[in-house]
Amino acid sequence: MKAIAIINAGAGSVAGGDSEKLRASLSAAFEKHGVEAELKLVTGEEIRAAAEQALADALAKTIDAVIVGGGDGTIRTVAAALAGTGVPLGVLALGTLNHFAKDLGIPAEPEAAAAIIAAGHTRRIDLGEVNGEVFINNSSLGIYPYLVADRERQTAETGRKKWLAMTLAFLRVLRRFPRRRLTVRFGGSAAPLRTPCLFVGNNAYELTPLALGKRSRMDAGELWLCIATAPDPIRFLWLAFRLITGMADPAADLTTARVAEAEILSRTSRLPVAVDGEVIVMRPPLVYRARPGDLVVFAPLPAPS
Repeated sequence: MKAIAIINAGAGSVAGGDSEKLRASLSAAFEKHGVEAELKLVTGEEIRAAAEQALADALAKTIDAVIVGGGDGTIRTVAAALAGTGVPLGVLALGTLNHFAKDLGIPAEPEAAAAIIAAGHTRRIDLGEVNGEVFINNSSLGIYPYLVADRERQTAETGRKKWLAMTLAFLRVLRRFPRRRLTVRFGGSAAPLRTPCLFVGNNAYELTPLALGKRSRMDAGELWLCIATAPDPIRFLWLAFRLITGMADPAADLTTARVAEAEILSRTSRLPVAVDGEVIVMRPPLVYRARPGDLVVFAPLPAPS
């Protein structure tokens, strides 16, 4: 197998490290498993262009696959370039949280991930889209985009670790507690609401304590809407605590729906929208849609049901 491996030099487990040591380690892992990979360490601004060039090489049949190393934002950028093309994507989980890789069962160790790519087992999985922007995990409105923006500002200005910056951002956002006035349309109905958090998942997320925030499927061909209606910070924190501890009743405490498409309307002309942990300012209405089977990935075969 011949591949181009696009590695984000600023990814959580890469930044600040020895890039030559990383390059040697990854080259050895691929060579061990019979993958001829050209490694490209790039900056965040260069990822999109690198992905488009790799796609052109794949369509020209000079390579068999594209590999991406980084966090969920990096993977999203490369996945968006490959969406709908049938070119397989290999994943190296080099970010901080790596939700996408975890939900696919891809191990964090680069050598183990290289072995999965070399084995050649591929799966077609879904993508989500909002106003033309692809997402691999989720998108959200309300509190989370403000958290991300504040966290990124802190890390850029003070060098704080992401977890500390996110904690401080959460305390600040709770003081303001933004509740969006929105109208959600799907399935022929429209519901006006006011919410601190509207979450759209690429397939359904688990709400049980042991699996909270995970997906059991990534190929059901649907989006998962989850809307919190807590009217103040205290009740929002109480809801979060009960979800973590298993005390919550999701049917009573949250509004959820599985849909193929949804439209979000707002009176404001610009909305900050979180897309796989990155904030993009968009103009409403926000049109969400599922893109079933739009991405081919190397992944372990799912366990038989």
